[in-house]
Formats: sequence, structure tokens, C-alpha cells
Amino acid sequence: MLTDEVRRGTPRRITEYGEEILHRPCRPVTEYGAARWGELVDDLFATMWIAEGCGLAANQVDVDAQLFVYDLTDEYGDRHVGHAFNPRIETAPALVGTQHGTEGCLSVPGANAPLDRPARAILRAYDIDGRPFTVESTGYFARCLIHETQHLGGTVYVDHLSPAARAQVLAESADRRAAVLNHRSNRQLTLMAGRAR
Repeated sequence: MLTDEVRRGTPRRITEYGEEILHRPCRPVTEYGAARWGELVDDLFATMWIAEGCGLAANQVDVDAQLFVYDLTDEYGDRHVGHAFNPRIETAPALVGTQHGTEGCLSVPGANAPLDRPARAILRAYDIDGRPFTVESTGYFARCLIHETQHLGGTVYVDHLSPAARAQVLAESADRRAAVLNHRSNRQLTLMAGRAR
């Protein structure tokens, strides 16, 4: 189901691993409001839909700001949709345990790798109007929130892998990149055609 944001948004190019903006912390947001950020939030949702992702950070569309969006259905069938400015994640793996799973990234197209994450996470962030909120998450949802928050700190999931595993993932991505980008282009055409109706 398309959100209103996807319908309004304009897809942007997704930055890829190795580009400088992905490897340094993003600037904190100090001014809020839909007039300032509404278009970017919509564009993030549209870009994420085209790439079939569950989360997308601002630096993944070459914007230096602490903001990400998410839209996913967790393992219990519950859908989570939202945005977060200046996010902070709290985890305590020693207390809540870890979850095993495979992770990918829209900035490393076509590849994924096993990566353990904390089983639970608490997100503290601000909405587009500067109002603080807290989200408690588990499982797949927690994985997404941790992944996106780390993006804004300059860390991509492959940075957690061993050098050999990272090299393998990047090689797989290089092999599959053209096919993935072609698929995204086709989805963008589908989205544009749907809007024209």
C-alpha cells in the first residue's frame, strides 16, 4: 500500500558505499517544521519505495541531516511507518539478548550478510514539528531502527563485518548492482505511471 508520502515524493539517487557522506556523522537538525523538511521526508519515502527498502537515511540521498524514514511489516504482521529526526538508540544486549539475522542496505545494492543485532531497542527522536517521541522495538523493527540510526552516525552495516566478509559483500554488490539499479528504474516508471492515471 502506497503512503501519501510516496505519492507526493520525488525519487532521488541513492548514495553508495564509499561515498564520503555515508562515512561521517550527519549534522543534527536544529530547525523543524514541514515547510523545511516535508519535501525531503516525502522524497525519502518515494525513494525507499522504489528501492524496496524498509528504512532510508537522509545521507543515503546525499543530504547531511540527522533524519531517517521507515516503513516495514515486522515478523508479527504489524506495520510500522514513520520518520525520526536526531535519533538516539538505546540497547542493552547483555540484558535483552541478541537476534540472529541477515542484513542488507540500499547503499550496498544486491548483497546482504549475516549480522547479529540486539533483540530490543528504544528509539528516542523528534518528529517533523520538533516534538520528542519514544518508540520501543523488537526483532526486525529494532534491527531497522538501529541500522538507520547508525547510518546517520557514519556507519554502514558492512563496517561491522570482518574484512573478508565485507570484501565478499562488496564484490557481490558490484556484480549485481546493474540489475538492481535497472529494477529500481522500472519501479520508478511504474510509480510515475500510477500518478499519471
